[in-house]
Amino acid sequence: MDILGMLMAGFAVAFEPANLAYCFVGVFIGTLIGVLPGIGPVAAMSLLMPITFYITPEAAIIMMAGIYYGSMYGGSTTAILVNIPGEAASVVTTLDGYQMALQGRAGVALGVAAIGSFIAGTLAIVALMLVAPPLADFAVRFGPAEYFSLMVFGLAILSYVTHGSILKSLMMACIGLALGLVGIDSITAMPRLTFDRLELVDGVGLVPMIMGLFGIAEILFNIEGAQQRTVVKTRIGKLLPTVKDWIQCRWALLRGSAIGFVLGVLPGTGSVISSFVSYAVEKRFADDPSRFGKGAIEGVAGPEAANNAAAGGAFIPLLTLGIPTGVVTALLLGAFIIHGVEPGPLLMVNHPELFWGVIASMYIGNVMLLVLNLPLIGLWVQVLKVPYHILFPMILLFCMIGVYSVNGSVFDLYVMTGFGLFGYLMKKFGFEPAPLVLAYVLGPMLENNLRKALILSQGDLTTFVTKPISAVCLLLAAALLLSAVLPALRARREKIALDET
Repeated sequence: MDILGMLMAGFAVAFEPANLAYCFVGVFIGTLIGVLPGIGPVAAMSLLMPITFYITPEAAIIMMAGIYYGSMYGGSTTAILVNIPGEAASVVTTLDGYQMALQGRAGVALGVAAIGSFIAGTLAIVALMLVAPPLADFAVRFGPAEYFSLMVFGLAILSYVTHGSILKSLMMACIGLALGLVGIDSITAMPRLTFDRLELVDGVGLVPMIMGLFGIAEILFNIEGAQQRTVVKTRIGKLLPTVKDWIQCRWALLRGSAIGFVLGVLPGTGSVISSFVSYAVEKRFADDPSRFGKGAIEGVAGPEAANNAAAGGAFIPLLTLGIPTGVVTALLLGAFIIHGVEPGPLLMVNHPELFWGVIASMYIGNVMLLVLNLPLIGLWVQVLKVPYHILFPMILLFCMIGVYSVNGSVFDLYVMTGFGLFGYLMKKFGFEPAPLVLAYVLGPMLENNLRKALILSQGDLTTFVTKPISAVCLLLAAALLLSAVLPALRARREKIALDET
């Protein structure tokens, strides 16, 4: 079946009433989360992870993906109206978006952001659809040795996922790997690191861990430094840009889409760096760069297109190779595993309905987002006025209900609380949770493939360097780690570091 035929089959899955409803829920919550400063997509996906246990894998991934790219849309609203980015990826949008709002062009800025995001998101999905199949065909050559080296490469991405000390990142990664070892040994079937606790036989739960690290910790941290929000008083006005506006920002939209997609595919770059790069490129190509920072429409169109295209690009390594390139995709990987689906080269062969259903849902989700973002902007403005002292207790209650509902276990609540306090202390002392979660998710696969490769090679360690694909992955991993410790390259890494948390 050709790509078009498979896409049509994907639309058949995506248009099933249940999947359509979960797609809407995902993009709606994603937009809502993007609108509210301080609550990112990672926290939202963590909070909603328990709900996905009771629905089909297709519906679960469609909803989780919707939250991710929906938050990219919503983040621009606060950036333009409040001068506070809802998402790290929307930081750049504040520069010109808020200035446009002050000049009485808030509606046009919001319109360009929404329609530009739609165009970029759609282009990214088309590219994802075309690039993913050939990449997956190549990846079927992977055996245990190649997978092990790929996982090592995935862990090496840690050096680019964090923007702080590489030593602290590695410390967190070690803790994540140790946590991944808890539970039944997959080969000998013997319990390990369970301390005779029956609750730990199945390992440390991903849901209480991420809800604690990203939900509870985020609440504690935000309470400590409550932000003042002042919604711009000017009238929002008409939302559709004029023909002159479109002519002015047409190339910014296309360049932003291309930059976002390419950088989204690369490990550790993501939507944050793509929006910054897009802004820099637009300023470089502008006839009058002095307009930037004073309400230039290209300064809104380019970065917004870039961060949405990056969200689409990030799905390529996840779906075709099974490696997450950031915290959000690590959570998506966790969602796949929880539903017994292993993303990677065989995903399209074993679960074509899931692969193409998710891609088709992105088309539908982008249309939904366009509909949500233009007529409902007034509603989002009202949401911005919800005080934190009402919002945070609700999130805390939601966390507790969500965690308890998974297994009906009080122990999981203790685990979540423990990780919440741990996550808060990590933030206070400059440790990031992203390496811990990435290592926790990748750790069991890394160990499993290492042991399988050694069993097949009868303990010969050279199997990892004599196989070309494995050797290339290890070389790339070494290069990434080396670039993080060399002073000149370390400075560059810190500039382009990802902050998705």
